[in-house]
Amino acid sequence: MDIIKGIKGVKDLLPEETPRWRFIEETARRWALLYGFREIRVPIFEVTSLFARSIGASTDIVEKEMYTFQDRDGTSLTLRPEGTAGTVRAYIEHNRAADPLPQKYFYSGPMFRHERPQAGRLRQFNQFGVESFGMADPRADVEVIALLWRILSDLQLPGLTLEINNLGSATDREAYRPHLVTYLQRITDALCGNCRRRVDSNPLRVLDCKVPDCRSATEAAPRLAEMLSNEAQLYFRAVVTGLEAVGIPYYMNHRLVRGLDYYCLTTFEVTSTSLGAQNAVGAGGRYDGLVQTLGGPPTPAVGFALGLERMALMLPESVLTSAQRPVSIYIAGFGTHGSPAGFSALEELRRAGILAISDFRATSLKSHLRQADRLGATFTLIIGDDEVVTGSGILRDMHTKVQRDIPLTSLIPQISSLIGAC
Repeated sequence: MDIIKGIKGVKDLLPEETPRWRFIEETARRWALLYGFREIRVPIFEVTSLFARSIGASTDIVEKEMYTFQDRDGTSLTLRPEGTAGTVRAYIEHNRAADPLPQKYFYSGPMFRHERPQAGRLRQFNQFGVESFGMADPRADVEVIALLWRILSDLQLPGLTLEINNLGSATDREAYRPHLVTYLQRITDALCGNCRRRVDSNPLRVLDCKVPDCRSATEAAPRLAEMLSNEAQLYFRAVVTGLEAVGIPYYMNHRLVRGLDYYCLTTFEVTSTSLGAQNAVGAGGRYDGLVQTLGGPPTPAVGFALGLERMALMLPESVLTSAQRPVSIYIAGFGTHGSPAGFSALEELRRAGILAISDFRATSLKSHLRQADRLGATFTLIIGDDEVVTGSGILRDMHTKVQRDIPLTSLIPQISSLIGAC
């Protein structure tokens, strides 16, 4: 019988890998809570029109990358390609604008895009993201960027650069668009196939193309910065001043336009020199018109998303190993009476909140100690038939090999005091 294998572009996270992921997720969650963001969980699929209206019908995501299918009633559904649209939909549907509290959310989970699989880019991938609603203030942008930077810095990810740009308002971009299109039409032959198609549908995306020939050809293109309104310039200047005030380094990148239609004013991206061509770790920006576009009240908003796969690739091993491992107790219960006594001790320790493990296949002390060593246990509690008779187990320090007797009737206080001393 043929073995059924996983789908191309999706990945199993085996137990050896999940500590790395959990460490990243817990770090991001801890920082988000410190910044006053609250967790939201939204469905992994939505009606297709939500993404077409929010992301933009002419974007690569909607045109080529979404996983779309028909429900039994004929409704077109799509697996979420990003997290912002679903969060905005929930914000509108549950009338969160009426809540006087700041509406600041974070989320984590799988997203889906039909892309060519490569390092750090999968068809099912995972993101951690935040969305902040209701504050048309440059300090909200700075707060979100600062949170992004604190998470990545705390994880000690290497070679990070924060790139920022000012996209201005929709009116600014409409005024800029014909100037850019005129320029691009003169150099069409020098552009890649994707960019030739974008000239009419989404010309700003040509500036963000990573193909070297396209970057060279567009170097002399007119810049959006030259056509921004005074209001947009003042707003962005306040964001830059705020970043400088809190000590966050940044680099101005006039090519940074992002691939989603809903961004305005501040846009930003954190890249790393250790990731190759696909070098973005996290990105985001302000999207003041999206809530209204999806049927809600006019609502300013700003947010970001982080790619967990890329963060996992970059996380230094030293950071992971320096994180304190929990003290674990391996229970070596063997013999006619020692085996059931060991199982009882195992459950007693777990009920007390102590990490306790064992291998029920092991039947001798030697095999138990071998497994305890393989599992990286801190201590091994030895309970054989003789220990049951004396009512005292033997606690072995797996590092120093020092052993001591511990009364089985006072197991929890004895082991708890040892754990506290570790």
